[in-house]
Amino acid sequence: MSAQASHLQIRRVGIDTWRENVAYLHRDCPVVRAAGFQALSKVEIHANGCTIQAVLNVVDDERIVSICELGVSEEAFARLGVAEGHVASIAHAEPPHSIAALHRKINGERLGREDLMAIIKDIAEARYSKIELAAFVVATNQVELDREEVLHLTEAMIAVGRRLDWRAQVGSGPVVDKHCIGGIPGNRTSMLVVPIVAAHGMLCPKTSSRAITSPAGTADTMEVLANVELPFDRMVSIVRDHHACLAWGGTADLSPADDILISVERPLSIDSPGQMVASILSKKIAAGSTHLVLDIPVGESAKVRSMAEAHRLKKLFEFVAEHLRLQLDVVISDGRQPIGRGIGPVLEARDVMQVLRGDPAGPHDLRQKSLRLAGRMIEFDPDVRGGQGYQIARDILESGRALAQMEAIIDAQGRRAEPPSLGALSTEILAPQDGVVLALDNLRIARIARLAGAPQVPGAGLDLLRKLGDPVKAGEPLYRIHAQYPTDLQFARELAARDSGCRLGSAADWAEASHAAGFFSI
Repeated sequence: MSAQASHLQIRRVGIDTWRENVAYLHRDCPVVRAAGFQALSKVEIHANGCTIQAVLNVVDDERIVSICELGVSEEAFARLGVAEGHVASIAHAEPPHSIAALHRKINGERLGREDLMAIIKDIAEARYSKIELAAFVVATNQVELDREEVLHLTEAMIAVGRRLDWRAQVGSGPVVDKHCIGGIPGNRTSMLVVPIVAAHGMLCPKTSSRAITSPAGTADTMEVLANVELPFDRMVSIVRDHHACLAWGGTADLSPADDILISVERPLSIDSPGQMVASILSKKIAAGSTHLVLDIPVGESAKVRSMAEAHRLKKLFEFVAEHLRLQLDVVISDGRQPIGRGIGPVLEARDVMQVLRGDPAGPHDLRQKSLRLAGRMIEFDPDVRGGQGYQIARDILESGRALAQMEAIIDAQGRRAEPPSLGALSTEILAPQDGVVLALDNLRIARIARLAGAPQVPGAGLDLLRKLGDPVKAGEPLYRIHAQYPTDLQFARELAARDSGCRLGSAADWAEASHAAGFFSI
């Protein structure tokens, strides 16, 4: 292959490959023929002093890429940082340095600190293909990481990204945060806790992920109200001015390897304990948090199904947090049903603003859980005695100070001029008989809401009209499904018809079932 043949003009191919560099060459390109490139080969692209690795796709359509061009995906184009038409060279890529460690993990071996640091560094530098990422995610899920591996994985994920330091703002004071491990639809407590705690004067730089397997994450819901994709410097400025933010962590370059791993975990629906701990704690520590309240909901259809499992997970979080000098307060909460009524970004944002505004229609369970979590965070303040936090949080909410704080954060991040509206199409799922709601299946309800379009369609989702213990008569609605597109509504309705996720029984059955919930602290 001649030197001239290996130099091609870059063409930007408008395909979002989500955190993966992809290159496109025409099948008749001299480089393909001379170098023996095949589809899904790893290649190395050099342009203007920048080098990236990419997965090769071979195409036959010159409308995508001509014989003399090198097509690159949106991700690869952004990483190269050159203009279209710039000359680039392409060659076979050497395997990532850490691939031997990955193979050992696939074989069930334990990895050390240097092994995990090398893997995470290669992941953050986009040296792993989606296939290799999936192998790592599956391997660490099937052969569970021990607690030292989880600690080393967390350290590595912190090390490859930026890390905020708020000592200039708070001195020796706490930088607080709150996080839920997920799995409970509608659980938007962070959007209430953050303005309450910030109004108290505590620093709370809240960075959140988008939904992985749920109908909405905190970032998805906050995006209904304001911009959440904040550049690093702007996020820092907002926190300095308003004590808090509610931002997506992906654009701030905090634990960037985590966002890449999430892009694989999402379609695989994998959220193993070790990866969960490393993901959560790396993001919090990278954001500069010194104190964290962690919510672990427990329920038959939650991520954590039993108290024994919750306590094992609690100990793992505490082990890693202690070694990384993060003060952690773990709360085990009631995860038997969704929190609030709305499930989906627009509906969940409605619930949050109703509570902030003191609207009687606001969900009581969302309000109470948020106040208790905010109270635990306020008690990190050395000037607040234990047991006083809840009352302080309630006073801040009822006085309107939390609402004012939230409005200021929304304005600082960039208020949405035209917030997305609720899906125009809807249908109600009706009770098949008289009875009392005995159980609400979090997983089933989340799946129905996702089929309706959430979170990709912000106005899609599900509005719960009955909660645990509520009486209902045959033919009365259990919940309402909202969608923007007829096909989405049809998919969600058909799934709900097969199993609504709502189990009914007698009042006596409910008395017996509710007795078991007395052990929850929240």
